Amino acid sequence: MTSLAQDARTLFDAAVTRANPALALRQALQASPLPPLAAGGQSYILALGKAAVPMMQEALSHIPEPRQAMVVTNPENQRDVPGAQVLAGSHPVPDQASAEAGASVLRFLSQTTAQDRVIVLVSGGGSALMVAPAAGLTLADKAAVNQALLASGLEITEMNLVRQQLSELKGGGLLRHAAPAPVTSYILSDVIGDDLRAIASGPTVSPLGDRAAACATVKRAGIWDRLPEAVKTHLTTEPAVIPLPEAQNNLIGSNRHSLAAMMQAAQPLGWQAQLVSDHLTGDVSEAVDEILRAAQAAPKDRDIALIFGGETTVRLVGDGRGGRNQEMALRLAQRGAQELTGNWLFLSGGTDGRDGPTEAAGGVAHRAPGPPLPRPERMAQPCLPTMTATPPSKPPMPCC
Repeated sequence: MTSLAQDARTLFDAAVTRANPALALRQALQASPLPPLAAGGQSYILALGKAAVPMMQEALSHIPEPRQAMVVTNPENQRDVPGAQVLAGSHPVPDQASAEAGASVLRFLSQTTAQDRVIVLVSGGGSALMVAPAAGLTLADKAAVNQALLASGLEITEMNLVRQQLSELKGGGLLRHAAPAPVTSYILSDVIGDDLRAIASGPTVSPLGDRAAACATVKRAGIWDRLPEAVKTHLTTEPAVIPLPEAQNNLIGSNRHSLAAMMQAAQPLGWQAQLVSDHLTGDVSEAVDEILRAAQAAPKDRDIALIFGGETTVRLVGDGRGGRNQEMALRLAQRGAQELTGNWLFLSGGTDGRDGPTEAAGGVAHRAPGPPLPRPERMAQPCLPTMTATPPSKPPMPCC
């Protein structure tokens, strides 16, 4: 079991390394350097999301003066970046700090001219960390919507479709505030399928849909009646049609990139690696069904590593703590003890180093007891609690 744990951790670490924000940005800037600035212009560098700090640090080593720089990230990842203003919002539910960050971004962009350029570094979490409510809406309105969305079971793309319609910056809104300066963005994807419109609610790309589509989404999820009246009015009012400025958007890292790194890392360890799915979605209970079906169908005469990538959803039950990965490990531990044979180990983790409001990146489940995995530093090498798969006397409580 120690070997299984070590090999699983090696594969996961390969995925985390490929998702390293600084390395991904460095490779992109080295492969396609930015053109020289126009005469009299300067660079406005804006980093948004949970990986904003390392992305900004890397960008500043490549983009010369004159420049201005601003970072908006979550409090856990906030730290000083020489040469940049660093702000922290709240995640996953926006608060007053998120609103102040959004207002600061609007002021930052208001300085640009046609001779300048805006460089946007986007990573997951930007939706809540930086909020600028649309006209007629308040921070309390947006917070109420986010609370309802997070407890709805909707997928991230569906949630971002709604969020975009309530914001000055999401769904391409940032481009309007950056104009007339051209915008180049470097994006780390945290959504399945890598739809740039859904990552951090797409500040530099066109929206996922219109207000009518947002209305239909929240009604289908059964949360329309939980929305503030101002939000309902906004979503049912036709907006003026304003063309969206263009931008150069570059995808520099994604779940698919990390899965490819895992496949490559499995070979020297002697594992036959099989990429079962790169779009594992839906409720965690349904995802566990898919994982167990694949495990039961896998060859029993060789060592095989089944690899999945995706983003599952959870419905809030009770007042537990945790996230999708830990809940999946718990469910697999419970069912795997009864439905799987032989030695096996299951690891579920997030490459951003955080699973829900916890210090863990995910969890590990296995049949036979073994030494716990080491607890490394969060983010750099995420922590993964271990759950032993012995038949439980009663179902485990959901951890989210």
